[in-house]
Amino acid sequence: MDSDDENVEEVVEGPLDEDGQPHGFCTVTYSSSDRFEGHFTHGEKNGKGKFFFFDGRKFIGWHFYSSGPKYSTLEGFYVDDGLQGQGVYTHEDGGVLHGTYVDGELNGPAQELDGEGRLVFKGQYKDNIRCGECWIYYPDGGCVFGRVNEDGEMTGNSIAYIYPDGCTALYGSFVDGEIIEARRATLIFNQTEKPRLQISPNSPVYSYDKSTSSCIATHALLPDPYESQRVFVVESLIKGAGQGLFAKADAEPGTVMAFYNGVRITHSEVDSRDWALNGNTISLDDDTVIDVPQPFDQTERYCASLGHKANHSFTPNCQYDPFIHPRFGPIKCIRTLRAVQKDEELTVAYGYDHEPTGKNGPEAPDWYKQELQVFQQRQAAPIGQ
Repeated sequence: MDSDDENVEEVVEGPLDEDGQPHGFCTVTYSSSDRFEGHFTHGEKNGKGKFFFFDGRKFIGWHFYSSGPKYSTLEGFYVDDGLQGQGVYTHEDGGVLHGTYVDGELNGPAQELDGEGRLVFKGQYKDNIRCGECWIYYPDGGCVFGRVNEDGEMTGNSIAYIYPDGCTALYGSFVDGEIIEARRATLIFNQTEKPRLQISPNSPVYSYDKSTSSCIATHALLPDPYESQRVFVVESLIKGAGQGLFAKADAEPGTVMAFYNGVRITHSEVDSRDWALNGNTISLDDDTVIDVPQPFDQTERYCASLGHKANHSFTPNCQYDPFIHPRFGPIKCIRTLRAVQKDEELTVAYGYDHEPTGKNGPEAPDWYKQELQVFQQRQAAPIGQ
């Protein structure tokens, strides 16, 4: 799609033919404020050209939608008024779609990058709709792979979510990229063949299981297949910390190690209760806090995710990151900040507010305040002491 059918030529800057049609390199501004810059032959676009869409519309595959008073662009090579071959659509947020066009419509291989240059889609289009086998990538490193339906959606019985290791997968039924029922599988790569999925024998069934304010998980004792390969829980090496989270194998920087799922409560609920009840809380966003309350803080009662077992350090080797989990939905994960070794304890910075508020002191539990004071004293001490 090059522009709206309702576009009417309003202003032409550049050479005209004897009939008053653009002929040569021209700039045409339409009544919608969209603009096209490129080569014309007797009123038809022919040659390299670029559309500027100024009303905030985005072209995502097969539709536009409004997103504010910015502009996006579409550029490529035109033949007889239609975009042909490779075209580049750049969204106003910096995202880019590289596609193959036939008569102005997406037909053929395409890939999309987000505003930070990360791959978010790879696959095929037919008549502006995704088709065939496609990959949808998440910023956290996970992705969904499979054959889309006639509407271009990741819906069907042969779809797979692939974890950030590019190997561990959940394969089965999905609706619009959301897991319905799937089993553990392994993505196998062969130099002479396409990647294939091998289903693990006797795998349990996994399904979408987003928590609520009162239910942490329908299957609280069903471990995550990715996490269970990377971490284990035993007594922490930190005095008085209880259990801790440890690496099962060496891991490189940036590796997702564990997931932090829990019941979903509000910030006001957390702020209004005693700190003793907030030992396993983490902010998900401006509205939601994830909490692993008693008795689910015990692995005998809940082990579907283990991220809440990571203890605090002011010099951590891991950090919390957002994660779109196939089973739990939007949660947080624990990702390494540096390389970690097998059996090394994984720690994160809890990030409580260090600054006093009113007469109550910092918004943090007593143990954190004590640890902070010790850490600050060590930082202030002269070298060698």
